[in-house]
Amino acid sequence: MTHAGSFLHATFRLLALAAALSVAPAFADDYADVNQLMRSGKPAEALAKADQYLAAKPKDPQMRFLKGVIQTEAGRTDDAIATFTKLNEDYPELPEPYNNLAVLYAGQSQFDKARAALESAVRANPSYAIAHENLGDVYAKLAGIAYSKAQQLDAANASVQPKLALIRQLFPPVAKAR
Repeated sequence: MTHAGSFLHATFRLLALAAALSVAPAFADDYADVNQLMRSGKPAEALAKADQYLAAKPKDPQMRFLKGVIQTEAGRTDDAIATFTKLNEDYPELPEPYNNLAVLYAGQSQFDKARAALESAVRANPSYAIAHENLGDVYAKLAGIAYSKAQQLDAANASVQPKLALIRQLFPPVAKAR
C-alpha cells in the first residue's frame, strides 16, 4: 500500500460532515446505530442498517457518507468510490466526500484523480485543513514520480537525486506483501 493508506483513517472525519449538515434529532439514533455497528467490527450489519435507512431516505447525505466509510472499512473500494462519487454529484458543496474519494484514489496510486478530488474539496471549503494536507501529500507523491522519471531519463543529472531522496524520506517505500 502507498502512503495513502497511512492517511486513510485520519481523513474520515464523520463529525465534520455532521457539523456541515443540518441533522434532524429524530434520525440521530439511526446514525448512532450505524456508527456503533461499524465501531463494533460489524460492517455487514452496519451496511445493512444504512441500506435500510437509505431505502426510505435515499438522498440523505450523512447516511450516504457513512455508507461510503463502511464500504471503505470493509475493503469494498469500488463500491465506496461509487458512493462518494454519487454523493459528490448530488452535493458538490460538501468537501468531505471529495476528500474520502481522493484518499481511495491515492490508495490505488491514481494520484491525478486524487489531486482533482482534493482540489474540488478545497474549492468547496477553502478552510478544510485535512484536504489541504492531503493535497500536499498527493503533490509530493506526484513530485516523486516525476523525479524518478527524470532520474531514469538522465541519471547524470545531479540535482534530481537530492529532491528524490527528500520525497523518499517523506514517503518511504512500503514493502510489498508476498
